[in-house]
Amino acid sequence: MGFNCGIVGLPNVGKSTLFNALTQTAQAEAANFPFCTIEPNTGRVGVPDARMQAISDFSASEKLVPTFLEFVDIAGLVRGASTGEGLGNKFLANIREVDAVVHVLRCFEDDNVTHVDGAIDPVRDAETVETELMLADMESLEKRIDPLTKKARGQDKEAAATLELIEQALTHLRDGQPLRLMGMAEGGGKGMRMLQTLTAKPVLYVCNVSEEEAATGNAWTKKVAAMAAEQGAETVIISAKIEEEVAQLTDETEKAEFLEALSLEETGLAGVVRAGYELLELITFFTSGPKETRAWTVKRGAKAPQAAGAIHTDFEKGFIKAETITYETFVELGGEQATKDAGKMRQEGKDYVVQDGDILLFRFNV
Repeated sequence: MGFNCGIVGLPNVGKSTLFNALTQTAQAEAANFPFCTIEPNTGRVGVPDARMQAISDFSASEKLVPTFLEFVDIAGLVRGASTGEGLGNKFLANIREVDAVVHVLRCFEDDNVTHVDGAIDPVRDAETVETELMLADMESLEKRIDPLTKKARGQDKEAAATLELIEQALTHLRDGQPLRLMGMAEGGGKGMRMLQTLTAKPVLYVCNVSEEEAATGNAWTKKVAAMAAEQGAETVIISAKIEEEVAQLTDETEKAEFLEALSLEETGLAGVVRAGYELLELITFFTSGPKETRAWTVKRGAKAPQAAGAIHTDFEKGFIKAETITYETFVELGGEQATKDAGKMRQEGKDYVVQDGDILLFRFNV
């Protein structure tokens, strides 16, 4: 489907370490979570989902195929990026292309790793990046005012509506607020996405801590959590060092023991991938049979024909109906045939809104 998250942050916060751990983990677990490198800084990672194994067990599937989320390692940002400082122009161009932002913040002390501002303060770091993005948005929007004003004077209604939205957005930015906080009543949502602004993108804050604090967090992660709560954003705590070590382990038992020794139930990376999935408002549906059990991604609120189109465009064009079983029913009754025998398989039409965990079989005719 091409949904992606850009990993951003200041230099030396653990951004590339996180990306490398993501890709190494995916490579090490190729049997369960296939990975492929699209470009040197882009990777597709399987979304962890325990339901897939449970479905596969009942279907006696030969293989499992997860759904994917794409991560992009974006060049480090420095103050002045909005005016082209450092790799600023490249950074801004790359971030414009992603659907959501995973913002890595340094929440650890290490005398061997310098901080660009000389001291650890993740909230300040977040504000540094946010400020550069807001300045870039302001410059981009201000450039569009004159041509839109001329069109609006010529009775162009669409130009007039866009101009009004830009003026509202600029007021918000000048007040120091990123555009993702702009409410629907103020012209947010679909209209804001149309403007292709940087600060309208949803954000996940990833707190990179020391190995000793991976399970508990620390005073810095609490400050980040408070900042995120004010914005309606989420945080995930990871230790990039731990993730690097886990990525080298191929034996699942050894990996589980390693995590247990650190009082961790799962890797931080699994949390990042799952949170990224939630951030993009994605849900998973499944197809299952003897050949394979496969997970598929659609946007929350997608209807059955759109879900069919995620598999193949012909399925959407010739959609007739979707034979539907909820995950809970499938597992409780013991698979597809048992569900059919119990009369619990539903026949859903084109207006059916797909639910997370649905197991679907599409009927179509082209």
